[in-house]
Amino acid sequence: MTITVRERVDADLPVLEALLAGQQPTSRYPFRWPLPFPAVEFLRRDTEERAWVAEVDGDVAGHVAVTTVVDDDFSRTWSSAVGRPVDELGCVSVLFAGIDYQGMGIGRALLDTAEDYLLAQGRTPVLDVVQSHSAAAAVYAHRGWRLVGTGRPDWLPDDEPDVHLMVLDR
Repeated sequence: MTITVRERVDADLPVLEALLAGQQPTSRYPFRWPLPFPAVEFLRRDTEERAWVAEVDGDVAGHVAVTTVVDDDFSRTWSSAVGRPVDELGCVSVLFAGIDYQGMGIGRALLDTAEDYLLAQGRTPVLDVVQSHSAAAAVYAHRGWRLVGTGRPDWLPDDEPDVHLMVLDR
């Protein structure tokens, strides 16, 4: 088995939509499903800077993106925690592996790529994670990500706790 990470291209989007839908029932990511908008809008965001896919033996198996951090409550929490302005942060977003590819190192390879991209630019990686996605939060913590606060996005149901805001100090 060979894992390769490369830039995402538009032709990857239909496969990624299917992978996202296939893994959602077990991961609950994205949290709301079906989405109230086309899944391609979840995958390719207005604030996206770069995006990558992981391939296993030539088949698309997972995805990650880096997005620009916009000035809001989340960014102010991240910025304060690391003592850097918002424009020196970058958000790791839309990280997932297809259900048939989980446990193979896909997430690690994709997260490495996003972190390396931001760190090479001298920026601090940040992300938010839903508390019920405790396995993902544990992976981030194990990799050195630090919990710096909580926040409440407008898409989070009222009966769910706030999301965790995390930063990677390197």
